[in-house]
Amino acid sequence: MKSETIKTYIDLVGKKAYAEYTNSHENRPTLVFLHDSLGCVKLWRDFTQVLAEAANCNVLVYDRLGYGKSDAMPTWERTNDYMDAEAETLNELLSDLGIENAILFGHSDGGSIALIAAAKFPNRIKAVICEAAHIFVEEITLKGIREAMVAFETTDLRERLKKYHGDKVEMLFKAWTLTWISDSFRSWNIEYLLPNVNCPLLFIQGKSDEFGSLEQVEKTVSQVSSRAETYILENIGHTPHKEAPDQTIEAAKRFIDSL
Repeated sequence: MKSETIKTYIDLVGKKAYAEYTNSHENRPTLVFLHDSLGCVKLWRDFTQVLAEAANCNVLVYDRLGYGKSDAMPTWERTNDYMDAEAETLNELLSDLGIENAILFGHSDGGSIALIAAAKFPNRIKAVICEAAHIFVEEITLKGIREAMVAFETTDLRERLKKYHGDKVEMLFKAWTLTWISDSFRSWNIEYLLPNVNCPLLFIQGKSDEFGSLEQVEKTVSQVSSRAETYILENIGHTPHKEAPDQTIEAAKRFIDSL
């Protein structure tokens, strides 16, 4: 039997953010899902609930500001530490909801935010599952972003994203692409934070990821201070939870069961 999901809007730095929350597994951790740079609650589809039920966990998934059903960003312009700011917002959200033993599942940007949050707020984070996360800027990432920029102008990508983000789509797309391809962002690197990650870590990566190499995985697991595992999927790209959902759920459940 599926648990009842509360769909609501929550206050995030004075704006409204859309969230879905299930809290019916007493004395069990809460899985907190952090979407990628073009993602939102709806784009996770049923993955969040399927994994939460399989692992017997509560679940929180929300749209960061500028995405999905949440309020728009004030501007597309971002500083290099924008993911640090998201980690701080996440910590405030978990505090407001009284969540003390969160297991973060972050995809891409969300995975990077999860690592930052675990490093900065260790008392609130029980474990991290990062999927296709970045800890530094690679040329393969920039190549993938430039190709996405072409697709945004020449294919139906803009319209497909509008189904999920509405009139916010232009701003969020610029926020992602123009930040990452800027000269100033080439120096972005969070490796210095990794020794402060002292909770168990599972890094999931597709071997054919078009936005990042296995060097992201290797450098992450070698520098954290905790038990770290990897799960590499052959012939899978940037979104294992969509391209290989059953395998991803199995790996994540096995990791959660080991905590």
